[in-house]
Amino acid sequence: MKTIIFLIIALGGIHLTINSQSIVNTKHNLSVNGPGTVKAVSESEICIFCHTAHNSNPLTPLWNRNDPVASYIPYTSSTMKALPGQPSGTSLLCLSCHDGTVALGSVLSRGAAISFASAVNMPAGPSNLTTDLSNDHPISFTYDMALANANGQLKNPAILIPQIKLQNNKLECTSCHDPHINLYTDFLVATSQNSNLCNACHQKTNWAASSHNTSLKTWNSVAPNPWPYTPWTTVAQNACENCHNPHNAGSPTRLLKHAPEEDNCLDCHNGNVASKNIQAEFAKTYRHDIYNYTGIHNPTEPSLIITKHVECVDCHNSHAAKAQTAIAPAVKGPNIGVIGINQSGAVVDQVTNEYEICYRCHSLNPATGVTSPRKIVQNDIRLEFNPANPSYHPIAAIGKNTSISGLISPLSASSMIYCTDCHAGNGAGASNGPHGSIYPQILKFNYDRTSAYVNSYSAYELCYQCHDQPTTITNHNLLSGTGTHGTLTSCNTCHDPHGISNTQGSISNNSFILNFNLNVVSNNSNSLLNWTYNSPGSGTCNLSCHGHNHINSTY
Repeated sequence: MKTIIFLIIALGGIHLTINSQSIVNTKHNLSVNGPGTVKAVSESEICIFCHTAHNSNPLTPLWNRNDPVASYIPYTSSTMKALPGQPSGTSLLCLSCHDGTVALGSVLSRGAAISFASAVNMPAGPSNLTTDLSNDHPISFTYDMALANANGQLKNPAILIPQIKLQNNKLECTSCHDPHINLYTDFLVATSQNSNLCNACHQKTNWAASSHNTSLKTWNSVAPNPWPYTPWTTVAQNACENCHNPHNAGSPTRLLKHAPEEDNCLDCHNGNVASKNIQAEFAKTYRHDIYNYTGIHNPTEPSLIITKHVECVDCHNSHAAKAQTAIAPAVKGPNIGVIGINQSGAVVDQVTNEYEICYRCHSLNPATGVTSPRKIVQNDIRLEFNPANPSYHPIAAIGKNTSISGLISPLSASSMIYCTDCHAGNGAGASNGPHGSIYPQILKFNYDRTSAYVNSYSAYELCYQCHDQPTTITNHNLLSGTGTHGTLTSCNTCHDPHGISNTQGSISNNSFILNFNLNVVSNNSNSLLNWTYNSPGSGTCNLSCHGHNHINSTY
């Protein structure tokens, strides 16, 4: 479609009508007849606030304002490859009003400033960017193929949509805004709906299939409004602006809407847009305490977390996350695109298994909240789940016990499980992730470590989600011959829930994830503390437990 431009003499000045859009009907009409609240007391000319036919600023196009003299704070980021400098070109022209330092009525063609009704300078608000541009989209930087290659997620500038115009190969305010046309609100050159304008330059990995790009979820009208600055009503329509604000952002860090990182997620994940109320999970006693850390997470930080912290983006990539199930141990949709540590200890830029996310923090970092001292102590969960170990829960590989009985269908000896099968929200409506729980270590069900000699369904509900209680108890009774192991000894007394490292334990002593709880079990009179595997269904104990001295006691 051809663009038709009409020059119209109106109200003593020249203005433009483009595709039936006239500046007369926009907030850039600062004359007394303008539609906005910021306007002149009596001046009826329209274009004079920016342009003049005579004695103009040397800058094009016939500019009627002096350049601002302020020194600006440009946007910076640890991940940015561009090099924004002081504003230049058309950006400097825009800022002669929008930085709030120059009177709106201060024009070169008049001997005195034009009087304004409600404000001398641009009033505080979204339109006043101030001289601190650190919370605004970067401008006045060279956008070329070298930058696109260095960034890896920017489009080739040669194929940008024609509405986006670079000035001297630089991205300026007028690359995104046309001051004469307001067809798309905020004088944007293209619609921001579905982030069409953002996607004209940015091509984020995995974005096309992500929920934040495709979800048709709407706000339920319960305050606060997650999208106060846009007219759009679905997650997909808001897209980038679900989390980001290109101007006057709440946080200069990646232009997030809110300074506390989690608030950008909880705008929607508080039950008012997304179906799960994750915010309620974080109010539980045991949780990944995202509120305890602000400004610590950085995408450029070491892959293996040394400085302890946890934020939503440590486990979720908002540009890639989607609602998609998987079979253990494969990563599920909400965690796609996250960096992690694999079973070998190597960095993976995008995890393929869920446990690789957990290893990033829980490998080589001391465990917290452990309530059961063990004969073999190991705080690195990656080593606990090593497939070379004598025994382990099948997180990273199929378990060693090929004849295990009592598993609840569809589980079998060849099944694998997720970390989040045990560590997740509890109760109806809880999330499937380790956000928060009423049970220690963010467990999904109760696992009682306080009672040494009581084993009931309620005490070990976590175990009995997978292990059939009657069968499990019967098996332990048969082994003990007295009925005490199955009913009077807790799961936690003998079994270490994760696994036993092959550098510390052995098949003969630590099969079946046996690693005794030292709060209950101690050395026997011969100073021995071990269980020795003899044959299937047979073993020998040397230890002291429940007031009984076991010396080569065979069961």
